[in-house]
Amino acid sequence: MDLITLWFLIVGVLLIGYFVLDGFDFGVGMALPVLGNDNTDRRLIINTIGPVWDLNETWLIVAGACLFAAFPEWYATMFSGFYLALLLILVALILRGVSFEYRHQGKGRQWTRWFDQFIFWGSLLPPLLWGTAFANLIQGLPIRPLETGGWVYEGTLLTLLNPYGLLGGITLTLLCFTHGLVFIALKTMGDMRERARTLATKAGLVALVSAAAFLVWTVLQHLGDSNAGVVILLAALAAVALVAGILFNLRGREGWAFTFNALTIAFALLTIFMALHPHLMISNIDPAYSMTIAGAASSQKTLELMTWVAAFTLPLVLAYQAWTYWIFRKRLSRAHIPSEEEAHA
Repeated sequence: MDLITLWFLIVGVLLIGYFVLDGFDFGVGMALPVLGNDNTDRRLIINTIGPVWDLNETWLIVAGACLFAAFPEWYATMFSGFYLALLLILVALILRGVSFEYRHQGKGRQWTRWFDQFIFWGSLLPPLLWGTAFANLIQGLPIRPLETGGWVYEGTLLTLLNPYGLLGGITLTLLCFTHGLVFIALKTMGDMRERARTLATKAGLVALVSAAAFLVWTVLQHLGDSNAGVVILLAALAAVALVAGILFNLRGREGWAFTFNALTIAFALLTIFMALHPHLMISNIDPAYSMTIAGAASSQKTLELMTWVAAFTLPLVLAYQAWTYWIFRKRLSRAHIPSEEEAHA
């Protein structure tokens, strides 16, 4: 395997890691107004991801850095063309992160309510916009090469808001919502666990319908491609994993349900990456204008240096993350949440 293909796979794995891990964070945030009957419930929900949410978001930073170093033309074209969508994602993530830190300052009910709203919208918008953006990558975008080198995106934010793109955004949002509900059920006890598990089943069924429509549409668009067989296989695996997650959730096996939900997101993203390969961005102006992996990659020396750095650092990151999840593996309940007076004592 050459280094260009290797780094395409590494970037893909990092993005999958981000959407699997930060995906349940988003789902937990979206569940806040639905499952949080009172402030104690909402604090319990937030505490399920309290030790790990910021660690999960580092996957996006690492993926972005690797994307910039390994495929600078892809990074430049996508970030300049999608700048408004990415700005909205950034603002949403900032508001969400600030809210986790400031909502508990105890400056009144209205103060807390505002930050709860920021957590909800900051958890809803990123998967919706990310899903829309990635769906558009494989459907095709108005890009063309420049005479001076590189590519330019000739659309706007509204260009991304087409039926297929929006379906991709809605599908990822529903998958993250289901993923987050299962995580809440996995991390809590008592009434919260039962309510989260019940809602996860309902959300999972809706996600199944949306995901099936999106995956079938994706497969139909790429039936004539050389890697159509792999795309169909990965789409089928994503559907099977989602069904398995719903069934395990019904049986109260939240650990297995969470695992299969994670596999659903992973297989769905792999379907997108394989539908893209060997391109990074497909042009709907002229297929000849499409951005290829080889055409957007960095030099061989850059990729060699990055490979050595990744071989040393990635195992450390994975080991630290695994250790963190192991330390904070126990379930929580309302009894673990201190009263407002104790929290500010």
